[in-house]
Amino acid sequence: MNLDVAWGASATIIFGLLLFLIATGMPVALAMIATVSVGIILFVGPQGLIIMPQIAAEKGSDQLFSVIPLFVMMAVVAAGAGITEKAFGAGMAWFGRLPGALAVSSQGAATVFAAVSGSSPATAAAVGYFAIPEMMKHGYKKSFAVGAVAAGGTLGILIPPSVAMIIFGLTTETSIGALFIAGILPGILMAVLLVVYVMTAAKLNPALAPRSDARFTWRQRFLALGGLWPIALLFIAVIGSIYSGIATPSEAASVGAIGALLIALATRSITLKKLFASLRDAAESTAMVLLLVIGGFGLSFLVARVGIARGVGSMITEAAISPWAVLIFMIIVLLLLGTVLDPVSLIVITMPLFFPVLMQLGFDPIWIGVIVTIAVEIGMITPPVGMNLLILKNAIPGGASMGELFKGILPFVGVLLVGLVIIVLVPAISTWLPALMTN
Repeated sequence: MNLDVAWGASATIIFGLLLFLIATGMPVALAMIATVSVGIILFVGPQGLIIMPQIAAEKGSDQLFSVIPLFVMMAVVAAGAGITEKAFGAGMAWFGRLPGALAVSSQGAATVFAAVSGSSPATAAAVGYFAIPEMMKHGYKKSFAVGAVAAGGTLGILIPPSVAMIIFGLTTETSIGALFIAGILPGILMAVLLVVYVMTAAKLNPALAPRSDARFTWRQRFLALGGLWPIALLFIAVIGSIYSGIATPSEAASVGAIGALLIALATRSITLKKLFASLRDAAESTAMVLLLVIGGFGLSFLVARVGIARGVGSMITEAAISPWAVLIFMIIVLLLLGTVLDPVSLIVITMPLFFPVLMQLGFDPIWIGVIVTIAVEIGMITPPVGMNLLILKNAIPGGASMGELFKGILPFVGVLLVGLVIIVLVPAISTWLPALMTN
């Protein structure tokens, strides 16, 4: 096969088959593995199928995969220790007199929980099932309450440790430690933008979020901060050990998991049943991610072997298409597909095609990782699906229609898009801290 001529037809067949299988309801991981197998038979030859068990053996024994179950275990055990409720209480003590105080507190709790969960749905569920009934009890508009929590949940995929960043790092062979550090400032930026929007919207339209009458003394405020020491300790232990160079991401994940377990035991908030549940969740998450990564690396092999990435790069170079136009196109694709695919699946499907091309164009891989992470996360709260909204729908007393939820979330989607634009225009927000780490 003439690779320079046939890459377009090959790409159409490969990605067309993949989308068809996903549309039939086949699990994404299995759809990717099936597509890669068919593609290898068609364009490489049956002997090429040996690459799949080789990938499975290599990636399944990769020490980096220990990061995923350890961080999942850390998140589950930390949640059992009551971190979410304590973070919400601390937020109310400090922000109780601000416009939209409960919504601000819920986003503060989401930011805190995101620092250990690494998962957007987990963050949204952990905060939402506690905060949404509380907000509605105080007269908050249903759609506004859900929108605030759903948007706050997006921080779970950005603030380290982030499962999506781990997958991006594994799929593109980019430093996971550098990606973790790169997510800190963008995560803080997104949190600030969301809080500013909530306060502004509540100030301009008090019907969205009636002001709280709660009063807290300075003593009560500082006492409330005492409930945050476990999460602060875990964050410093995990991110601090990576940033200082003391530990690799895998070693830091071990520190986090053991630290969460010790804290839960010290506070007597863990039972044997919860411990077994956390281990089971960690095993299930690892198995799912491993299948996705096998499919993702298989797709990367096929895309490279058939010449698709090289062909796309050559086409862009010959057509003199602006590198920024390519970057914007990728962001648009991720935003659109993110409405129907979960972030991990979307990353392993799209990065084998986009990442090599973006590297040819000279973009910073760490910066690209942050942009990709934010773009796929915005899709989690964007109609017509919005997976975080589906999770939170069950947390609303009295229920709500998806139309109400979509109406409430759209302004928050706009805020997150503004944050994405800022990070695209100012790469240093993502690259400054990782550069310090390497110096």
